[in-house]
Amino acid sequence: MHDNTPAGRLKAARLSCGYRSARDAAAAMGWNANTYASNENGNAPFSHRKAREYADAFGVRWEWLLVGQGTAHRASPPPAPRPAIPRNPEPAPPLAVRSEAVQAPQTPVIGTVGADPDCIVQFADEHSAGEMVPPPPGGTRNAVALRVAGYGLHGFAELGAILYFDDQRLRPSKDMINQVVVVVETMAGEVMVGRLHRGGSRGVLDFYSLGGPCRLDCKVRWAAPIIAIIPPHQARRILTAANPAIGRAPAKLETSADGDGST
Repeated sequence: MHDNTPAGRLKAARLSCGYRSARDAAAAMGWNANTYASNENGNAPFSHRKAREYADAFGVRWEWLLVGQGTAHRASPPPAPRPAIPRNPEPAPPLAVRSEAVQAPQTPVIGTVGADPDCIVQFADEHSAGEMVPPPPGGTRNAVALRVAGYGLHGFAELGAILYFDDQRLRPSKDMINQVVVVVETMAGEVMVGRLHRGGSRGVLDFYSLGGPCRLDCKVRWAAPIIAIIPPHQARRILTAANPAIGRAPAKLETSADGDGST
């Protein structure tokens, strides 16, 4: 049995592909060996974007790798080990001679928040993943997005809005306490949206969810401030415009129990 943490699942995925060591896998995939080793031994939590990269490389589902959701492997078997990437690969051709135009970076919509009664983030699965939106103003390459579903977020964001945050998996800083709305993951593995306040003792915090019950004296693995909010009417337009390859409008948002969820 593997250690049921993101780091433990990452190691199990690597072993299932036949790589005897973290260094072997990093060399084969062209990753920084120290960064990958830190992700696998748990010294440095990895982001949603990295989870997708690792999952694609090892043939597992990123939801399982990052949060333990669902089964590990996809329907196809894990990929065979690759040969190590040479240290000096052929340089990429100049931009002027590339045949395809460079597209502006897009931000993935990783799930919804507001539909669960405890206001826990519901991550997109392999059937509903794929929606993209334009990056937020001033956002980094680690930016990800959530769609607001269900009952909304109690005066902070309405049903259908889009929330952005930088998925860098950092410990809560002083400027996140008592001030801003954040996305957090507790040590119990719950990812939620709300506000952090000082707890009753050192090393713990009180978390006040925007839609569910508060959690007193909880241990927080990481926190990230909400950096942008797109209101529902604008969110509908950018979701439709940014996802033409899906061939449909974005998935219909969940409605509240009384049916008052029209947009």
